[in-house]
Amino acid sequence: MKSTDPPGASPLGPTFREALQVWVKVALLSFGGPAGQIAVMHRLVVEEKRWVDERRFLTALNYTMVLPGPEAQQLATYLGWLLHGTKGGLAAGTLFVLPGFLAILALSILYAYYRDLAAVEAVFYGLKPAVVAVVVAAVVHIGKKALGNGVLIFLAAAAFVAIFFLDIPFPFIIIGAALVGWIGGRRHPEIFLSPEAAGKNVEEETEAPPVSGWRSLRLLAFWLPLWFAPLILLAIVFGPDHLFVTQGVFFSKMAVVTFGGAYAVLSYVAQRAVEDYGWLAPGEMLDGLGMAETTPGPLIQVVQFGAFMGAFRLAGELSPLTSALLASVVVTWVTFVPCFLWIFLGAPYIERLRSNRSLNAALAAVTAAVVGVILNLGLWFSLNTIFGRPTELHAYGFRLLIPVWNTLDLPALIIAAAAFLALFRFKTGLIPTLAGSAVTGFLYRLILHS
Repeated sequence: MKSTDPPGASPLGPTFREALQVWVKVALLSFGGPAGQIAVMHRLVVEEKRWVDERRFLTALNYTMVLPGPEAQQLATYLGWLLHGTKGGLAAGTLFVLPGFLAILALSILYAYYRDLAAVEAVFYGLKPAVVAVVVAAVVHIGKKALGNGVLIFLAAAAFVAIFFLDIPFPFIIIGAALVGWIGGRRHPEIFLSPEAAGKNVEEETEAPPVSGWRSLRLLAFWLPLWFAPLILLAIVFGPDHLFVTQGVFFSKMAVVTFGGAYAVLSYVAQRAVEDYGWLAPGEMLDGLGMAETTPGPLIQVVQFGAFMGAFRLAGELSPLTSALLASVVVTWVTFVPCFLWIFLGAPYIERLRSNRSLNAALAAVTAAVVGVILNLGLWFSLNTIFGRPTELHAYGFRLLIPVWNTLDLPALIIAAAAFLALFRFKTGLIPTLAGSAVTGFLYRLILHS
């Protein structure tokens, strides 16, 4: 649709073929979670190619931070759209997902068939505590950038208390933070915005694509049926209560509420997949996250692993592998198709409001709240990795997770501490850190512990 395209792909900009080569490079280098992936895109698109300026890149990043779904994949889609319209967004976003999908699929097959082998179990024993360190590193990294004053720190702490102790649903936390930022930004912009942005309240409309209600309706009329068509077809073929439909509906809901990326929602997904549906055994989500951390692509691709294992275990009338392959495709589809809808629907409006003070203040407050949510994930993972399953207590409206101290796994604690030191003290890269942890776990389980 021509009306969805920015006026941006000028004759002086890159050709579609040139941009495609860069999106392939981004896809193959997208290791290390959203922070690393965003850094790769910034280096290639802003610093080296100079296709997008710094301010426009940050505007796109702030928008994707408050969208449900993986911010790095949606940032790639946004940048592709800026350069070449709809086809550019489709190319950049799809290429970002494809390598990770294939890698997680191959690793899931190996995990399902050979996980009980001592060597495979030993590798994942070392990966789990390292992933805990990676999540803690994400809290610190994002917190340094997002929490520039006491008010933003308070927002992060309030979000942590709300989700960890009060079990308040994640979307309510995000909406509340956005309202605080929106109102606070109008009265005290210096708290939520940079000094330059705080002094401006300009609603830029230059070089912005046309927007209209009719255009939005056309987009919804195309993308919503595309999103749900596979689920409707599966419900007709297998029945509305079939595993494929249940997984598709569950992860479609996640696609709507997964604000803040993978880290912010995985604790909820892990709990539901283990306790309510039985798709995963306790601790397996960390195995899947270890896969996602060591392969290219968005970390939310770990949901593919959860769907694969659930369908492999509960295959029904199909063979386990056939069922698992189909589940992987369905869940990947319902997870990422909405991402294109959010970008193509909202990006033109964002481009028209790039300097709106209230909007940027709301985005800053949401980013602060996401830090608290990720801290919740880190603590939840830590309790379930370093200890046996914690005891859950409820009193006076609070939920408490109490570690069982006699279940302390000291080697896992040592591996987590070593990974943390490697990442922070010695600035070791993510992949070497995870590889070293996997080797350590392998040696401990097979040699020292045998």
